[in-house]
Amino acid sequence: MLVFDHVSKCFGDLRAVDDLSFELEAGEVFGLLGPNGAGKTTAINMAVGLLEPDEGVVRFADEAFDRNPREAENRRSLGLAPQSIALYEQISGADNLRFFGRLHGLRGSDLEERVAACLDFADLTDVRKKVVSKYSGGMQRRLNLAVAIIHDPELVLLDEPTVGVDPQSRNAIFERVEQLRDAGKQVVYTTHYMEEAQRLCDRVAIIDRGRLMALDTVPALIAAHGGPGNLVVRTGDGESRHETTDPLATLADLQARQTVDHFQYLPPDLETVFLNLTGRALRD
Repeated sequence: MLVFDHVSKCFGDLRAVDDLSFELEAGEVFGLLGPNGAGKTTAINMAVGLLEPDEGVVRFADEAFDRNPREAENRRSLGLAPQSIALYEQISGADNLRFFGRLHGLRGSDLEERVAACLDFADLTDVRKKVVSKYSGGMQRRLNLAVAIIHDPELVLLDEPTVGVDPQSRNAIFERVEQLRDAGKQVVYTTHYMEEAQRLCDRVAIIDRGRLMALDTVPALIAAHGGPGNLVVRTGDGESRHETTDPLATLADLQARQTVDHFQYLPPDLETVFLNLTGRALRD
């Protein structure tokens, strides 16, 4: 169980993470959603012990990292796929997995079983002997994810895992995140893509400038902060947009006054939630 308890981290005058608190629930995909520079990667690095908080406590398995006599054991229960690809490009995909598996103490048949399982998980078995420099961007991203789970951790942290990949590769990564959840893993997933958080995450923490703005399930966030949706209508006079919380009633009112040739309702989403909470667009 990962817990952030009033955690802050500064770099000089920049407060990258500011009084951040959250607690993971069993078997969930937990999203950290915010624009670039919001503090997501800093939070991830504190979660795995690469950075120490200036204030507050990060706890895993009910003990603080900095006061935990079982810290090394607990860190072996964490797996990190960083935003920057962390692979050795001049060796094969299988040998990358073997190398990182050995770092986690795997040897012999246990290691080879995990290598085979992770290659299958990432759909890279057929190219396991190819050097990573010959992999496509999507293949490297999948291998990056496979390395994070080579030691079968309880908690997997994925920092912007779809950056720079095409839509097909993004969908392949989505499927693997869902497989991790189905296998009972806890997953922390950082992204600045609203549609990723809506598809994958059981709960989402919206972060801006290091501060937690809201935390809940996606439907609850939209209900609380989404505001009205938009009914887009095309008539003989052209296209118009109407904010509404009751699109059927709004459409009926419009149809009573003019002929509607086409209409589309755009419900509020996490992009709208972020705009309403912060006053700016998610990707500003």
